Amino acid sequence: MNNFLTSSEITAALIDTGMKKASRPLGKMLVLSVLAGAYIGLAAHFATVAGWGEVPWIGARKLLMGAAFSLGLMLVMIPGAELFTGNSLMVIPLMNRRISLSGMLRNWVLVYLGNFAGGLAVAAWIIYGTGLVSGSLAEWAVSIAAGKTALTGAEVFFRGIGANWLVCLAVMMGMASRDLAGRILGIFFPIMAFVAMGFEHSIANMYFLPAGLMLLTQPENAVMAELLGQGLTVGASLINLFWATLGNIVGGSLFTGMAYWYLEAPRREERQP
Repeated sequence: MNNFLTSSEITAALIDTGMKKASRPLGKMLVLSVLAGAYIGLAAHFATVAGWGEVPWIGARKLLMGAAFSLGLMLVMIPGAELFTGNSLMVIPLMNRRISLSGMLRNWVLVYLGNFAGGLAVAAWIIYGTGLVSGSLAEWAVSIAAGKTALTGAEVFFRGIGANWLVCLAVMMGMASRDLAGRILGIFFPIMAFVAMGFEHSIANMYFLPAGLMLLTQPENAVMAELLGQGLTVGASLINLFWATLGNIVGGSLFTGMAYWYLEAPRREERQP
């Protein structure tokens, strides 16, 4: 037996997984989606800390942040949770007529809202509860968020495509392995790559943007808010999330899901005895 699944076996597994996701009870779906948002939020905070301070080697900061952020998808896939961006691959069972459009959209909407709740809760806990983000780390966290809202809608959209193209490939590579170490390696490199390349992930931004906004409201950060926070507003953050989400849907559903459905998924005539 091979130590990994072939691409056709991965696609078949994604069909089965998508069917389970589409029929999952509401309560379990919401809990799993809040957990996923929280896991991504924790990984985003880890990435913020990993990239903090002066890094002497060109590109090393982004590599460190990407390596740290890969923890998020590991936590989602191995213990199990519902992540909106990974669920873009539900287009495979949809196109194979194993789930309905309404079932997929129900999952997407509920999981997106749950992910947002989880990311927002972790941001509030980290910023207001732990007291871990202050001084130069707070300045770095705000600069990350401000950099995201400074992008144009088109830039965020195309960066969103790249992010979820790689996230969904990481999901497939993680599913390919039959052991834990292989899963971790399969997830690690695509996630590290998308962060290092500067792509935009909507669920990660559900932590980065609220964290930056929360830091701007603290009195001790008034000077920093004046210098860094001019374009970092709630409205600009929502615009970023809108375009990142659209890009993520295209990158995951079209560039990954539809491509492998066309290449590997069994057709109706192939399933008939």
